[in-house]
Amino acid sequence: MRSLIQVANPSTQAVAVNSIIPLGSVQRRFGCNCRLSGNAIEITGGGYYTVNASVSIEPTGAGDVTVALFVNGTQLPGAIAYGSGTAGDPLTLPIVTTIRQGCDSTDNLTLMLREGAGNAVNVSMRVERA
Repeated sequence: MRSLIQVANPSTQAVAVNSIIPLGSVQRRFGCNCRLSGNAIEITGGGYYTVNASVSIEPTGAGDVTVALFVNGTQLPGAIAYGSGTAGDPLTLPIVTTIRQGCDSTDNLTLMLREGAGNAVNVSMRVERA
């Protein structure tokens, strides 16, 4: 059975380095394997999940900005996006990856700002179970 959740946060929010990025609210949800739980997307049920995330960050200073996907508090290797920018000039950082979920487990997916404090000006995340 396919499941999908789409969340979005178009509100501007200050985000410190090494802080979880607020995901906002549910825009679409189908099936029962994906749900919003605070600032995380909770996935349950065995299978493969495709994650598409896009975070627009307006840096507070010049330099690098890095966003990463975490699973249960651990950074997922390769699920990272970075760019370099100037203060007040938004960068859009996309993350696209696939996660394999065990049959009897529950995982929490979060986005974290790893480098370059700033304001999250638009956040969108979609998780789909194939």
